[in-house]
Amino acid sequence: MCVPGCEAAVRHALSRRGFVARAAGAAALGFAATAVPAAAAPKSFSKAVDLTHTMSPEFPTFFGVAGIELQRDKEIRKDGYNLNWWHLIEHAGTHLDAPLHFSADGKSADEIAPEALVVPLVVVDVAAKAQANPDYLLARDDLAAWEKAHGRLPDGCCVAMRSGWDKLVGDPRFSGRDVGGTFHFPGVDPDAARWLIAERRVAGLAVDTLSLDTGASKDFKTHYLWLPSGRWGLENVANLGEVPASGATLVVGAPKVKGATGGLTRLFALV
Repeated sequence: MCVPGCEAAVRHALSRRGFVARAAGAAALGFAATAVPAAAAPKSFSKAVDLTHTMSPEFPTFFGVAGIELQRDKEIRKDGYNLNWWHLIEHAGTHLDAPLHFSADGKSADEIAPEALVVPLVVVDVAAKAQANPDYLLARDDLAAWEKAHGRLPDGCCVAMRSGWDKLVGDPRFSGRDVGGTFHFPGVDPDAARWLIAERRVAGLAVDTLSLDTGASKDFKTHYLWLPSGRWGLENVANLGEVPASGATLVVGAPKVKGATGGLTRLFALV
């Protein structure tokens, strides 16, 4: 509950303080391959867009099994309170991929600096192309087109692919599994990921599908390029169509679990 006037005060404080101290600079982000400077302090926002799918045992997973199971342990009528045990897979639902997920010695989810989790959000819309080709790969040309329209990718940003796949959750087309068991959904071209690492200072990569790599991938090249570079990824992101192509700030509520390779994450875009 918020007392009268508290919302305005909170927004003022968030805008004034820029969410987190930025003075530590690029070193605080701790990216292994190329230094990524801290993003500029975000401006005031008018609304928060929830980019998170509701997690349940029915949410589709890459593994074909329930990503979470809730076991009722305590009940209000019997015990005076409600309590569930959660049994879950780290990489299911809207979730974070920490560098450790695809590297031997990368940062775990709890080790990612908070400065790297409140960043400018860039939305690259490839929905029309993905509708025509479910195996579509976000390409360098898509990034070039975004920069032509909006300017250079901001330092410390998260680049998000909007394919429109978030609207297919609950539909077999979301995973696109064919009779041979191969998935078919859009992802990020390894060449585009390689270019972002080498030529731009990007903190994170996000997709509204099950994986950073296209569903048909067998070698997970984008994962193996992106995560070992010290950057993080987000999968199964929702509602990117409600966020402008540029100008929003992404807040990543990453799990702070020791040694976690990722985990369920609450995402917000401040617009």
